[in-house]
Amino acid sequence: MRSALIGLAAAVVGVTGTLIAAVLSPRMLARAQAEQFARQQQVAEAQWLREQQVVGLERRREGYKNVNAAFRRYRTQLMNFLWTVHKDAVTAEAREAVEEARREHHSVLAEAQLVASGEVLRELNDMTKSLSETYRRIMCLEEGNPDPDGSFDEIRADFVRLWEQWEDMLDTMRTDLGVEGDTVPPSEGPLLTASTTDGPRAVRAA
Repeated sequence: MRSALIGLAAAVVGVTGTLIAAVLSPRMLARAQAEQFARQQQVAEAQWLREQQVVGLERRREGYKNVNAAFRRYRTQLMNFLWTVHKDAVTAEAREAVEEARREHHSVLAEAQLVASGEVLRELNDMTKSLSETYRRIMCLEEGNPDPDGSFDEIRADFVRLWEQWEDMLDTMRTDLGVEGDTVPPSEGPLLTASTTDGPRAVRAA
């Protein structure tokens, strides 16, 4: 009798265990699948974030490169135009050259402003204000209505300040891109323009 009861109890336990396992196994499987899916989502999200960081870095690098090149062209054209004003040799072609460089700079700047970091954006805006002020001073001189401190020599000194401001801007760009090293090689420096018998020529400031 006791053996029969023990056998019955064992059978009940076995059946109960089978029934419980049948209920728990799908839940455990579902939980394992949910955890695996969550891990896959985390991996995919991390990968997407890394890709977006790379894309953002490339967009900023391209924008900074373009606006830097446009700044240098605009600055050069402003300097050339200042000399044509000084020589009283302004032509429609000379005026169009500086206006074209100015339009290009504004266009490229607008694109760079969309991707620039906050620090770089402040530098870009400050640089644009300085360029605009130098442009205004040159045009006032050309129109015969110069600022009190708007003589040829005083405006020419603006270009040294523009170069120094450009170096600060470029340093900020490089820092934002994670680039290390000097902004300008020691052999380089701001280009000024010296008068010769043949016209202006570029020289480097000491």
